[in-house]
Amino acid sequence: MATSAVSFGALVTLKELNPSSPHFKQEASLRVTGKLQEYDLETAIASISEGNASLKIDTQHLKVNLRIGSLYQFIGELLIDTNNEAILRARVGRNVDGMDLNLYHQSLQLLRDFQAEQINSRTA
Repeated sequence: MATSAVSFGALVTLKELNPSSPHFKQEASLRVTGKLQEYDLETAIASISEGNASLKIDTQHLKVNLRIGSLYQFIGELLIDTNNEAILRARVGRNVDGMDLNLYHQSLQLLRDFQAEQINSRTA
């Protein structure tokens, strides 16, 4: 019997998520964070942003109360259409109001540096 593993959702900033990014691929499992800009209750499509970058989020499988202007983190799979328009089909969503985004980005960079150092030490 085959088992299906749920991927952890790679940590990606919205600024990094563009067609040239290695994470910008169909069904990539991602974790993104941004401020909720729009939410359409009928379609369950939300839009989050961080600086000049934004991403649409399909929230139809979530049971979370969304508030415009609040900070949210979503984990899900990236769907890309033929025009390179991306939408994240969220399977997890949570409000992260109070998170210091600057500190979050610093810790993300430290994590990436550590992971790169670990990979380099294994190959040396």
